[in-house]
Amino acid sequence: MKFIVDSMLGKLAKRLRLMGYDTYYDVKADDHDILKISNDEDRFIVTRDTQMAKIRGAKIFLIRSTDLNEQLKELSKFARIRLDAKQLFSRCPECNTPVKEVSKEEVKKIVPEFVYKTLNKFSYCAKCKKAYWQGTHYEKLIKELKSI
Repeated sequence: MKFIVDSMLGKLAKRLRLMGYDTYYDVKADDHDILKISNDEDRFIVTRDTQMAKIRGAKIFLIRSTDLNEQLKELSKFARIRLDAKQLFSRCPECNTPVKEVSKEEVKKIVPEFVYKTLNKFSYCAKCKKAYWQGTHYEKLIKELKSI
């Protein structure tokens, strides 16, 4: 399942990406852009905009909560999103590009020295030129997502 998330839900968009869901998010996209992209790319629109939610014929899910964990719960009931270990952290949280597992040597110059010395598994976003690794934030996020 693919999503397009409106500008009111940036944290939710990032969380969906971390969970491995293809999630389009552009803070500059207006309602017309969102509807067009949703239609062209077969994406579910996730919004808090009650006016947009009234548009007939569009695949729209209205999020009611302002709390991120509650938003995830709402969406999981609607879209049946689930934690899948194979999908987790497979997309760049910043740009939505699928990340690629890379060797330690490939990221040596862009990760902190301590991280390089203590970890062996890294992913890389070719678009953002960013490296990712399973640090303390990884375990915290897994725990948080499992509680939802």
